[in-house]
Amino acid sequence: MKDAPFVSTTNACKLCTPLGAALAFRGIEGAIPFLHGSQGCATYMRRYIISHFREPMDIASSALGEKQAVFGGGPNLKKGILNVMEKYGATMVGVASTCLTETIGDDVPRLVYEFKKEFADLPLPEIVTVATPSYSGTHMDGWHAAVAATAGQLADPDAPKHDGINVLPGLISPEDIRHLRDIFEDFGLTATILPDISDTMDGPALLDYEKIPSGGTPLADIHAMSGARATLEFGRVLGLAESAGHVLSRRFGVPCISLGLPMGIRETDALFTALEEVSGRPTPSRYVRERGRYVDALVDGHKYVSGKRAVVYGEEDLVVGLTAFLAEIGVHPVLVATGGKDKRLKAAIAEACGDMVPELPSIREGVDFFDIAAEAGELAPDLMVGHSKGYRYAREWNVPLIRVGFPIHDRFGGQRLRHVAYGGAQAMFDRIVNAVLGRKQDVSPVGYGYL
Repeated sequence: MKDAPFVSTTNACKLCTPLGAALAFRGIEGAIPFLHGSQGCATYMRRYIISHFREPMDIASSALGEKQAVFGGGPNLKKGILNVMEKYGATMVGVASTCLTETIGDDVPRLVYEFKKEFADLPLPEIVTVATPSYSGTHMDGWHAAVAATAGQLADPDAPKHDGINVLPGLISPEDIRHLRDIFEDFGLTATILPDISDTMDGPALLDYEKIPSGGTPLADIHAMSGARATLEFGRVLGLAESAGHVLSRRFGVPCISLGLPMGIRETDALFTALEEVSGRPTPSRYVRERGRYVDALVDGHKYVSGKRAVVYGEEDLVVGLTAFLAEIGVHPVLVATGGKDKRLKAAIAEACGDMVPELPSIREGVDFFDIAAEAGELAPDLMVGHSKGYRYAREWNVPLIRVGFPIHDRFGGQRLRHVAYGGAQAMFDRIVNAVLGRKQDVSPVGYGYL
């Protein structure tokens, strides 16, 4: 399909850039995501986010119409920020641009500068701006851009040095973040996780509605990121000219340790090695035992999955981690696809997989599900690994779909799936083995009760 005579997109394998920024801003304490653009953008994004996390998601908007598209949206932006201050009492507003405002040329940082001068007599919140037109990339580009903008605009150059670490985990589940926090605490490390959606996107039931949910990375901790002993940044294909970790390194001299998503044994071993070096402590016995149980599970379950063929798709860094994990358990990824472009995906997969695969799978960037289906249908996959948007093709080919990543619309508990570290690898391995066993039972004329 590489040379297909059309340029349309059919069922995109990505979501829009400002959606990722809005979700990242939601992981900051007291913050309200604010889209400078039309009202429809915020409505669309809320629908996608709520259906995955099953949590309310307020996104403010400057609600531009035809008039503002001609004359500029500055007045709407300023009025909208004032409304957010009044209605929500936000301590931070994360302003992300959209296709409309980038196309008409609104200078959002200048407009915010004017806003601060005009209303200097008011107790203003922190305001972070980021350029995220959807035609510039994927939701992951928006996520990473928002995190880099937050670190670059809020970290205090005069913050004192301290023994804490910064952690930039990427878009992982709230359950993953909770698990990582436990790991850091067991190593005796105080970690500033940016962003932290573990409570804001998976909170408890409350008697009274919170306009801004509790939790998120405290602003004081973000200010202090410039004084940390080190930054751990997950992701091999961040897709930015300068990521948040590199911003903190260049501007404040905070060493940046770049790691792949810690999925499976190899990538998790790399994380624990880094934590041993940073903390000066050995890996706690709890995680040594977790690793051993996972290895034991691989011995017990390899006969069920060895040689199975998988199609992997989704967010760029996630598919790199998934491909390495699948190769590790004996599954052959035959197609790896993502909607992102120009992310050195092939090199990243080769680096993550090492010698675990005899040859690299077909790797496709910048594709939609029409492209994926056209190629995957000829590869006879045994299973698909990715988010809910691939379900129609798994159904068509009559193969299991292992749901990971974002968005998961057609199953419950996507926000509580664990993917990272040894415990996450164990959980994913169990799900894959059970999906293969279930498929074998379903198609059997006998219906085995013992497998």
